[in-house]
Amino acid sequence: MSGLQLKDITKSFGTVNVIKGVDLDVKSGEFVVFVGPSGCGKSTLLRMIAGLEDITSGSLEIGGERMNDVDPSKRGIAMVFQSYALYPHMTVRENMGFALRFAGVPKPEIEKQVLDAARILELEPLLDRKPKALSGGQRQRVAIGRAIVRHPKVFLFDEPLSNLDAELRVHMRIELAKLHRKLGATVIYVTHDQVEAMTLADKIVVLRGGIVEQVGAPLDLYDNPANLFVAGFIGSPKMNFLKGVIAGTEAGKALVRLPDFGDVTVPVSVKATGLATGTPVTFGIRPEHFDEAGSASIAVVVDILEHLGGETLVYARAVSGNSDLVTISASHREAGKSGETLTARFSPDKALLFDAEGKRIY
Repeated sequence: MSGLQLKDITKSFGTVNVIKGVDLDVKSGEFVVFVGPSGCGKSTLLRMIAGLEDITSGSLEIGGERMNDVDPSKRGIAMVFQSYALYPHMTVRENMGFALRFAGVPKPEIEKQVLDAARILELEPLLDRKPKALSGGQRQRVAIGRAIVRHPKVFLFDEPLSNLDAELRVHMRIELAKLHRKLGATVIYVTHDQVEAMTLADKIVVLRGGIVEQVGAPLDLYDNPANLFVAGFIGSPKMNFLKGVIAGTEAGKALVRLPDFGDVTVPVSVKATGLATGTPVTFGIRPEHFDEAGSASIAVVVDILEHLGGETLVYARAVSGNSDLVTISASHREAGKSGETLTARFSPDKALLFDAEGKRIY
């Protein structure tokens, strides 16, 4: 397998810039996930790597070789799309071996490669079936098998699980993780689902508006988001953002007043100096970081309860009714009832601060 480098990659459609200078280093064997909202440029970036979109400027290298003007068929990549794109008149065996047959590979070698891939994907009993006799998950495995037989340098996946139901998506996520461990392949995977990104990736690339907002390991992005966008995008349910005002500083802590919650003041550890009193900030706390043992608290009125079995999500507002909805992850015993006032406790050490531009205050 080979690594991949993007150096100041841009893409324009006429006067519209959709990819705005992306730099990225993908190591050999890494599972890298592009994640972001619809229209952020993740699929366009993947298609540029595949050679299906021209690169406006910048450099793409695979295995140390510049690939900007290399034909897609010669880049050493294999792509798996959201649509399975299987030939309905061909068997699983024929679908998986089609690209090799088209490339003139001898029949014995095709059979060997197909059987090896089928063994890895547990498709051996299905080799003589046609796509109409397969489930959605089985069809997607055939599409992946069709990529495996080519022994590519890099696997590209464009939202491959979007057409599957929820239970099957969970199963296929596990299968893809196992497949990556087994093959040691370099994988670039596009999804809008941050749960997929968190569970599959060695490294996540968070995109917004054609710009890379942050790159890092899943838990690094979860624990240390660089800005408000990443903090809100990574984590399910999303982080709570409360309006705050700097009320002063003391001993390496910013005293943050929460005006929507009775002017409660919370001490938050920061390294930043010179935070002027009265400066507006955004105070971030994750739903799962509310804890009865916490030293700080806000009073909320329960709006809606969402019982999930292992936990209950409490959707609440400030007693004044002025705040945005606050999500609290609680046990069934602590959840309260709709209309009830709760004291929601949390540890200030878990809180994050963001400035008026959305940048993290460290």
